[in-house]
Amino acid sequence: MVIDRAGLAAFLRRRRASLQPEDVGLPRGRRRRAQGLRREEVAALSHMSTDYYARIERERGPHPSPAMIASIAQGLHLSLEERDHLFRLAGHQPPPRGGDGEHVSPGLLRILDRLADTPAEIVTELGETLRQTPVGVALNGDARERTGPARSLGYRWFTDPATRARYAPDDHAFLSRLYASGLREIAALRGPGSRAVGYAEALLAESEEFRALWATQEVGLRPRELKRFAHPQVGALELHCQSLVDPDQGHRLLVYTAVPGSESQEKLRLLGVLGAQALG
Repeated sequence: MVIDRAGLAAFLRRRRASLQPEDVGLPRGRRRRAQGLRREEVAALSHMSTDYYARIERERGPHPSPAMIASIAQGLHLSLEERDHLFRLAGHQPPPRGGDGEHVSPGLLRILDRLADTPAEIVTELGETLRQTPVGVALNGDARERTGPARSLGYRWFTDPATRARYAPDDHAFLSRLYASGLREIAALRGPGSRAVGYAEALLAESEEFRALWATQEVGLRPRELKRFAHPQVGALELHCQSLVDPDQGHRLLVYTAVPGSESQEKLRLLGVLGAQALG
C-alpha cells in the first residue's frame, strides 16, 4: 500500500477541527480562540513531538510507522472505522480487531476522561492496562512502566511478588485460581498463536504454582465485586469494582468506589492527592 499524503493530511485536519478540548479531557481555557484542537494538543495526546505531527498535516516528513498512526488514532479518539481508514491513508494495513486489539473506543475514553478524581482503568481481556486515571495510577501503579508480558496483571501475579503484595493475603489463593482459569478460557477462545496462548506457555515455564493450577483444568471463575487492597502508602482498602465492557474490542472499563463514610473512602481521597502530586 502507498501513502496518500494529501488524503492523510486532510483527514487529520478535519478530525482535529471537529474535536473540542473537553471531548478529549483537556481544559478549554478562558482565552481560547482556536476552532477545534491545536496541533500541539493532538501531538501531546498522541505522545509525539508537535513538529513531527505538524509535518504530517503539511504533507511532509517521513512515512509514519504503524505505531505512530496507532498513537494518532488514539489521540484523536477515532472510532475503529476511522482508525482503519487512517491506516489505509498512511499506506498500512489496519491492525486486527478483537481480543488482541489495543485501540480504545471513543466512548470508553470519554467516560474515563470524566473520572479524573476516581480510580479507574481500561484493560484488555488479558488484564493489560491501556489507560488509567491519575487516581488509578496511585492505586495500581503506572502501567506505562510495564512492557511485554508484564503488562498483564495475570502474568505479573505469578511472576512478580510486588504485584501480590498490593492485595489482601486472604484473597491470594482465590486470585491465583481466578487468573489461571481466566487465561485458560481466553487461550481456548483465541487459539494457537494468540497472545493468551503465549502468556500461558511462558507461565508454564516460569511458575510452579501456575503449572499446578493449569493442570486442574478449572474454568468459569469470575471476579468478586469487592476488591481488598494492601496499598503500600495508605494501607488496607476495600473497594467495589464495577465494569463496563466494549463488545467490539473486549475491553473493560473498571471503576473502583468505596462505601460513603468508610475508612476506605478517606483513603481514596488521600490517593487522589497522591495522584495529583504524581502528575505535578
